[in-house]
Amino acid sequence: MSGIPLNYFVFLSAILFTIGVVGVLTRRNAIIVFMCIELMLNSVNLSLVAFSAFHGNTRGQILVFFVMAVAAAEAAVGLAIIIALFRNKQTVNIDEINIMKW
Repeated sequence: MSGIPLNYFVFLSAILFTIGVVGVLTRRNAIIVFMCIELMLNSVNLSLVAFSAFHGNTRGQILVFFVMAVAAAEAAVGLAIIIALFRNKQTVNIDEINIMKW
């Protein structure tokens, strides 16, 4: 690993994850919530790569590829759902979307 200590990477990852959680819990716009979920996934990827490099194996880096594949699929499906909701309800505000209610 480079000259940067491991705790810097862990601290940055924790900050990014916290920003993502706060964004998911406080925002009502579906696109912003979606971006915050992606931010949380990327912070986990940062932790996996940092710990993998620290321990000198590639297991964490291989796992990052699987997480990135899941994130790409989630992005495609999530954006399709958001577009479908916008076409149906003319809004991306989570509070105004009641499509699952009877």
